[in-house]
Amino acid sequence: MILIIGGAYQGKLDFAKEQFGITEADIHTCADGQIDFSRRCIDKVEAFAACHPDPIGYFEENRAAWQDSILILQDIFCGVVPMGAENRVWRQKTGRLAQYLTREAAQVSRIFCGLEQRLK
Repeated sequence: MILIIGGAYQGKLDFAKEQFGITEADIHTCADGQIDFSRRCIDKVEAFAACHPDPIGYFEENRAAWQDSILILQDIFCGVVPMGAENRVWRQKTGRLAQYLTREAAQVSRIFCGLEQRLK
């Protein structure tokens, strides 16, 4: 699995398209508590974490399904701590999920201003 992280509007999806030949048909964009692992690229994993009660457990249970995937996750764990408890919980779940996925990934790339910084 390849994990791509970075802030909002930093070019994560464009990087995946260019680097790995991803097409629109290859992309599943998370909008709720479900992920379509039949797609090659899973975008907005942080949105999945917001909707699912146990995102790490879900990834552990479905480990075989995402081993060849490219996962894209927005970095929401830096900066000002949200005032609302719900947003703090989401941020914490997303950060823990990012740590789990980083340990599992064969490659981790951080995208900043469209440039890749290879972390792993």
